[in-house]
Amino acid sequence: MLASGILKLFNFLYLKDESRMKIVELGGDKELINMLSTAKDDRTRKVALNALAELSQSDEVLASLHRAGAIPIIRSAPSSLEDADVEKFMSSLIKRFQDLKYDMSS
Repeated sequence: MLASGILKLFNFLYLKDESRMKIVELGGDKELINMLSTAKDDRTRKVALNALAELSQSDEVLASLHRAGAIPIIRSAPSSLEDADVEKFMSSLIKRFQDLKYDMSS
């Protein structure tokens, strides 16, 4: 399954900014945003949000996520009553956008 493959990738890699940008160059950021927007279960949402949170540690990647329309998708992701990590990753991403003064109305 795609979600488990992405989780393995992020568990395997300790991402540096260059690696994060390579993932963006290959379209991985857009795939993760799409994965989040179409997720039907908490596990898939958690994996997508975790990967996006890890990628967002690079300012360049955060800008790319903003351009790709990540903010409204992250904000509209359903909350999880069963998995606190979903909320933690969502909050982390939103805080990162706010810290760098991105327009949160987009």
